[in-house]
Amino acid sequence: MAEAVMRHLLQRVGRADAFEIASAAVSEEEWNNPIYPPAARTLRAHGIPYDPVRTARPMTAADYDRYDLIIGMDEANLRAIRRIAGGDPQGKVRLLMDYAGEHRSVADPWYTRDFETAYNDIYTGCQALMKQLS
Repeated sequence: MAEAVMRHLLQRVGRADAFEIASAAVSEEEWNNPIYPPAARTLRAHGIPYDPVRTARPMTAADYDRYDLIIGMDEANLRAIRRIAGGDPQGKVRLLMDYAGEHRSVADPWYTRDFETAYNDIYTGCQALMKQLS
């Protein structure tokens, strides 16, 4: 959801070509899975385009060198990202909601089934990140 929201926000302000936005899974159980249907429904309800065919790819250590920022949705993501990357010597690994001034996780819809709250967190975090990148 975060990749689609960030792409959409950047597109709206004509800055989509200035950034490479990509998501990757830190958990083996997500590899090769398409977007989760309730997440897709939530994005559609908000008019956010997404690629329905794209599947999750695994994060690799090379991603750390390739990207300027690596954003996680929760502390478990951050730990997994740092493990895969072999640490975070350049301070690239960040929690999305930190950009919104809230050091906390994005609400996890996997457990709550509340995709609307997760979307709202992601949208807020992506908007704040985009403002900081401008």
